[in-house]
Amino acid sequence: MMSGDVRIREMEERDRDAVMTIFNHYAASTFAAYPEGPLPPAFFAVLREGAISSVVLENPDGMAGFGFLKPFLPMPVFRKSGMLTYFIAPDAVGRGLGKQLLARLTEDARKEGIEMLLANMSSRNEASLRFHRRQGFRETGHLTGVGEKFGEPFGIIWMQKNVV
Repeated sequence: MMSGDVRIREMEERDRDAVMTIFNHYAASTFAAYPEGPLPPAFFAVLREGAISSVVLENPDGMAGFGFLKPFLPMPVFRKSGMLTYFIAPDAVGRGLGKQLLARLTEDARKEGIEMLLANMSSRNEASLRFHRRQGFRETGHLTGVGEKFGEPFGIIWMQKNVV
């Protein structure tokens, strides 16, 4: 998928360091990624494990984001539901790249017969909550006080969107 000077392509092993740099920025400094700090490069394999789709978003400056679509749960009865995980590089936020990445993951989901997209995020991640609401996701669950990061409690908010 191409849009202007942005390219979305399948993720490869050579993307490990760039993906982990983006992920670790959010892990170390925000509530957007759940770990309390940077994770080693080996965590790249964990991120990719079981993915139906794993893509990177590139612009002329390099990697601008990445995303995964995974099965919601590994049982056939949930085959029409997929979980999303995606991050935009901090210096690329606010340029519409998240919409492009979500569009590609949604297209991949439809090709796989997935009808319901699910996302979960920290209750302290207002930017992600706003973004998902603007993209047609609705809040469907809230687990309060289940996590603590930077010495502060947070909840998990589940959102979903039908894509058929």
